[in-house]
Amino acid sequence: MATAKKAPAKKAPAKKAAPAKKVAAKKAAPAKKAAPAKKAAPAKKVAAKKAAPAKKVVAKKAPAKKAPAKKRTPNAAFMKPLTLSPALSAVVGAAALPRTEIVRKLWVYIKAKGLQDKVNKRMVNADEKLRAVFGKAQVSMFEMAGLIGKHVK
Repeated sequence: MATAKKAPAKKAPAKKAAPAKKVAAKKAAPAKKAAPAKKAAPAKKVAAKKAAPAKKVVAKKAPAKKAPAKKRTPNAAFMKPLTLSPALSAVVGAAALPRTEIVRKLWVYIKAKGLQDKVNKRMVNADEKLRAVFGKAQVSMFEMAGLIGKHVK
């Protein structure tokens, strides 16, 4: 940064462009004297273009259409039925279920019994059956899935 020296900031006075009407008058005047009326008409068109440039209209491109999305297939590992511990089967049922269904049935049980905390909806207040599964009286819904892992094989 130290190698480049800054030059004093002096700006040359900007030249003012002559108004478009004066330029058109200067160019049009000699054309009238020296040439017939046919040549004067193009000179006026040139002056008109300088006075008001035409705006370009940009055509909008149509958005590219995406290919229809493929229907998602479930991962086989998530759909694998797991055997439940006796404590968890008392809440969810005795049949072997995938982990996703276990969590879904737990939420059905929690909602049916009204075990979700009234103030903080993220917390679940455990009853006797859920206390055997979770190991404590109140559990966050985020740690609930992790605590289930101890009761499935």
